[in-house]
Amino acid sequence: MKVSREEILHIANLAQLELEEQEIEKYQSNLQDILDFANIVNNAPVENLDITIGANEMKNVFRKDEVKIFKNIDGLLKNAPEQEQHMFKIPKVLN
Repeated sequence: MKVSREEILHIANLAQLELEEQEIEKYQSNLQDILDFANIVNNAPVENLDITIGANEMKNVFRKDEVKIFKNIDGLLKNAPEQEQHMFKIPKVLN
């Protein structure tokens, strides 16, 4: 399928672009190249190929969430610039 001048003008109109005459020809050529390449990729023979999801076989290893009791809370709170109700007090982030 060949990209027409009218299609380029229609796309430019949708994108609210004003194109010069030489830009129309340039975009027409560029879009045609993109569509030709997409057609080549779409028609590439893929029979008898192994399915590959990704080249990297590594997976995330998640640990189970566990509640642990921290025994030295007073020592931890010594590092806090401010504390309130036995917790770190931080500046307000949202209004």
